[in-house]
Amino acid sequence: MVKVSTQRLEDQEKRALAPYALKSYQSRGTEYPDAEPEYRTIFQRDRDRVIHTTAFRRLEYKTQVFVNFEGDYYRTRLTHTLEVTQIGRSLARAIGANEDLVEVICLAHDLGHPPFGHAGESALNECMATYGGFEHNKQSYRIVTELERRYPNWPGLNLSFEAREGIVKHETEYDNSDTAGFGFNPSLRASLEAQIANSSDEMAYNAHDLDDGLRSGLLVPEQLAEVEWWQYLSNEVGYAGGPLTELMRHRLIRRMVGLQLFDVINTTADAIDAAGVQSPEEVQQLDHNLVGHSERFATMNRQFKTFLYENLYRHFRVVRMSRKARRFLQDLFLAYIEEPAQLPPSVREKFDERGQHRAVTDYIAGMTDRYALQEWERLFVPFERP
Repeated sequence: MVKVSTQRLEDQEKRALAPYALKSYQSRGTEYPDAEPEYRTIFQRDRDRVIHTTAFRRLEYKTQVFVNFEGDYYRTRLTHTLEVTQIGRSLARAIGANEDLVEVICLAHDLGHPPFGHAGESALNECMATYGGFEHNKQSYRIVTELERRYPNWPGLNLSFEAREGIVKHETEYDNSDTAGFGFNPSLRASLEAQIANSSDEMAYNAHDLDDGLRSGLLVPEQLAEVEWWQYLSNEVGYAGGPLTELMRHRLIRRMVGLQLFDVINTTADAIDAAGVQSPEEVQQLDHNLVGHSERFATMNRQFKTFLYENLYRHFRVVRMSRKARRFLQDLFLAYIEEPAQLPPSVREKFDERGQHRAVTDYIAGMTDRYALQEWERLFVPFERP
């Protein structure tokens, strides 16, 4: 019988991972003194701690594009996170990066999202405009370092430095990285593993937003006729137009994920060779990211994102729900600020520590879509029990 130990796992990393990958034995450790894991690496323990958080479970009932009650088959913030993680692990494995660290960052990257997706984030940011604003990346970091209280000796999860840095430096076309005030060197780029998580996030939502748009009927193949990505995919799977069956839709989306991933793997491998990096430190000292698409795919993605914005995210049904969501959260925020006695005692107790406005925002941001709607009804609908 082979005895599992942290040392054995670290030795496996030394043999299996590329020189530019972050190995767990190279970790700068945790913020607070913590016992070394006995049968896991530090990054594997980080992953497990993220999965067992309340914030992670709540992602099941938080909006991706479609509000949860729109149907059981659309992506939620949780299924999006799992798809990002699957793509991230595949990419990390292909280029010799640390899969465990990639998994941690992917699993944690959206923990801070409020109910109702980007509409909810925008609403809370407006409410907090004069009190520091609200941004889901920063909220994700606060969750793992402060808001989750699961251990007696420290706030948060006491994750490794590398995991926390990857969360702070999460950036996509829709997410900006801001390291100010977090203690991470802003002159250093994200680690290769964090770059993989960022790229995986974009690949996942490109594919699943198209899938959900087609499934919902808000998008139809005829609209996509001039989109290069659609032309490319149709040619790849032999779709010649006409009725789009469920099986053909699955083939198209599956092929889209595969093509994106194949392109990023090859483009990244070329970039790594060209840069000649031989350590994680050299990766972060570069003036450009190593992980990304080829120019052709980057161009197709830019056109495709514009199409999604104009035809899916700005579809009147999505806009109506987004506007309602903004009103729900703004109403809740104002009601709690104007009369704090409506809040649970556990929230009011945090006013001295965080300030009233931030404590209220944390409470709302932690809600699921369903709970936020129920709370709005309790506060504003006549004859609804409080």
